[in-house]
Amino acid sequence: MTTQVIVLNGGSSSGKSGIARSLQAVLPDPWLAFGIDSLIEAMPASLRESGDGLDIAEDGGVDVGSVFRELEAAWMQGVAATAGAGARIIIDDVFLGGAESQLRWQKALGTLDVLWVGVRCDSEVAASREIVRGDRAQGMAASQAETVHRGVVYDLEVDTTHTESLQCARTIAAQATSCPAGRPASSVGRAHHGPRQGAV
Repeated sequence: MTTQVIVLNGGSSSGKSGIARSLQAVLPDPWLAFGIDSLIEAMPASLRESGDGLDIAEDGGVDVGSVFRELEAAWMQGVAATAGAGARIIIDDVFLGGAESQLRWQKALGTLDVLWVGVRCDSEVAASREIVRGDRAQGMAASQAETVHRGVVYDLEVDTTHTESLQCARTIAAQATSCPAGRPASSVGRAHHGPRQGAV
């Protein structure tokens, strides 16, 4: 298997975390999972409530400040270094900036072999999950459902609207274990947009 990093991008409540856990169960060898939520939880509470950090509005909108970006960049470099040291990594992220967010990861991951996965979910279904979870500002799931995918180029897309996390994970694992060698992280960003591949 040549894939070193699997990047899952999708809106809030789209099912990324469930897929990441399922991937750890079905993939050969141990894989470490790093999520943007863990980074946010690791930050001081003051940065979760300020303009310099992460400001979440009552309607679910998210504004990201300069200090958050600095810490995020350091975290990305750390995740990339862990992969470079030989660990296989699953990244669970929300590309608030769409293509710009993907570019930041491409720069951090460099020549590592990365599988880019879009995790989609119907906005109404994601919003319903959001209500059940009770730990997200209502409106976040609906606002992010499409915006996080704008301009992002994927190797594979899955849709959790009607498909369980485990089935999505199996589809991703099949792709990860059959990817040809030598597909660096930076190559995806140069690809042309085309039909969605392998959507579940």
